[in-house]
Amino acid sequence: MRKLLILGVAVAAGLALIVVASALGKPEVVRTGNLIFTDNGGISPTKLPRHEQAPISAHLKGQIKAVDGTHPPAIEGVIADFDKTIQVDATGLPDCSEKQLVARSTADAKRACPEAIIGSGEAEVEVAFPEQAPFGATGPITVFNGGVHGDTTVLYIHTYVSVPAPTAVVASVELTHIHRGHFGLHAVAEIPPIAGGAGSVTKFRITIGRTFTYRGRKESYLTASCPTGHYFAEGKVQFSDGTALKVTHDLPCTPAG
Repeated sequence: MRKLLILGVAVAAGLALIVVASALGKPEVVRTGNLIFTDNGGISPTKLPRHEQAPISAHLKGQIKAVDGTHPPAIEGVIADFDKTIQVDATGLPDCSEKQLVARSTADAKRACPEAIIGSGEAEVEVAFPEQAPFGATGPITVFNGGVHGDTTVLYIHTYVSVPAPTAVVASVELTHIHRGHFGLHAVAEIPPIAGGAGSVTKFRITIGRTFTYRGRKESYLTASCPTGHYFAEGKVQFSDGTALKVTHDLPCTPAG
């Protein structure tokens, strides 16, 4: 099996996470120009306390394809804003530096930072080199906590790339707290080129979530509450051909208590 790169589109994209996700558990389709994006992700559980934060996991599952069946453009970056009821807190969670992950296989990266792993998944990528027929492959994704730096929480997405030669690819996602209407969390992800720019993500599946103990208390990397019965997310995915896919969601949750 050839192992290829995907960066959580979020982010998509790496907790660029719920921007293009439906908590209803049914696929949602967004079309822009020649691109079709189908997603079927969300958070779990969806029944959450009305006034308190509770641990959650975030799920991202989707497919990207060209309407005319041609090789789709590559994702270059994701910018996303999430509802203020969704929070990230990595305080006390072991972290990993980028230097510990570069030039390592998936197994070696996991051995280097086993306690910093916060997520995993799998991707399908299509590679189209000039004058060659496109081919597809799948590869594993491992997400690591990169630590807290001031008001910014960093996570690293690691994949071992075997096209055209074996190498480790490490991409970062930065999460910052904001105060903008419904939104309280801002995510920025930059996607490195796949196979020298010849590769494009076509399918992906990522889950991020981790509980841990800090100073005798059980903590969670991701938490959420549900005071109103819904939460908001919006974002933009930028592609290598200049296409920008914009998504806005009003997603349901069930208040408890």
